[in-house]
Amino acid sequence: MSLGLGLGIDKSGKSAWLPSDESTLEAWYKNGTGITVDVGVSQWVDSSKNSYTMGQSTDAEQPAYSAGGTLHFDESASQSLVSSTAIGGVRGLEEEFVIGFKIDPDEHNTVVLGHTSTQSEMIKLLNASTIRIKPSTSNVDFTMESGHDVKDDSSWIIVRKNNDEVSVYKDMDGILVQQDDTKACAGDFVLDTIGRRAGETPNYFDGTIKEIVIFKDVADADSDALRDNLYARLKNL
Repeated sequence: MSLGLGLGIDKSGKSAWLPSDESTLEAWYKNGTGITVDVGVSQWVDSSKNSYTMGQSTDAEQPAYSAGGTLHFDESASQSLVSSTAIGGVRGLEEEFVIGFKIDPDEHNTVVLGHTSTQSEMIKLLNASTIRIKPSTSNVDFTMESGHDVKDDSSWIIVRKNNDEVSVYKDMDGILVQQDDTKACAGDFVLDTIGRRAGETPNYFDGTIKEIVIFKDVADADSDALRDNLYARLKNL
């Protein structure tokens, strides 16, 4: 079952919504902000108050950067960015969360977010029709609706509510569409890396990333409005 959300939020007379308006903001890798370029991107500063800054000290493993705030990851060069602390603390995203990102992958079987030492923690574009959300030992796959491919240049939003039910939304032609049904997906979600997971097959990300935003402990009553505001921001990047 899919849900198409055509968002026409009236912002007249108001400042545009920002992730930092929310007290639940946990990490924000903001488009075109907090970027340090060495050979490639050596640091992407967290624009939340929590300092989960992502970095890469190995020159060859630094993603490239282009005007407009786009990071270009090359899987053949094992490029990724890593935080010294797991997002959300030792137990990561324990309960409710909202994760949004704007990406344009060049390959399937590639990881957007993962962990440096625990290979079971990841968001992975498994194949053309499947995205995998895997906190801890849970392994939940969501099938794309007809007309969608995980390699589309798209905004994605992943929502987990307090009953451990996860919904995955993806942009298509300016409409946010729920992919597959809502599914049970429990477990602490410990993420500290952009562009890879742990293990012998890191499944390095290949393609571009413009922004990643993560919220923690979002009340169910607030999650739909947060999802819509976040989508309105991401789709215009």
